Amino acid sequence: MSEEWVPIVMFIGLTVVVGLFFWFRYRGRNDMQQTIRTAIEKGQELSPELIDRLGSPTPPKDKDLRLALIWLALAAGLVLSGFFVPEPSGNAFSGSLAGAAFPLCIGIAYLIMWRFTGNER
Repeated sequence: MSEEWVPIVMFIGLTVVVGLFFWFRYRGRNDMQQTIRTAIEKGQELSPELIDRLGSPTPPKDKDLRLALIWLALAAGLVLSGFFVPEPSGNAFSGSLAGAAFPLCIGIAYLIMWRFTGNER
């Protein structure tokens, strides 16, 4: 009975997380538009540059480095989880190495993008 709840709860949890992500993004944009409307109603003049900055804030200069570190940490965690699974055949370790290859490649790609794009230090 309890085994069938695992995928159900997993998909419900994933749906809740994705739904909350989109809801908070919607709320942020809605609040920004409300701020602009309030400023216009009170007679403030807003330049196009200010509206552009409010509408799409510039990402931090080290965003690629942060994402690379997150993906590399995920790959390291998958490899470490393979060490701690007590299975004598070694299939769990091989599986965790195979699973860690994807986040490792993504992390390396973000490191390359961080290194070769315009990151003024």
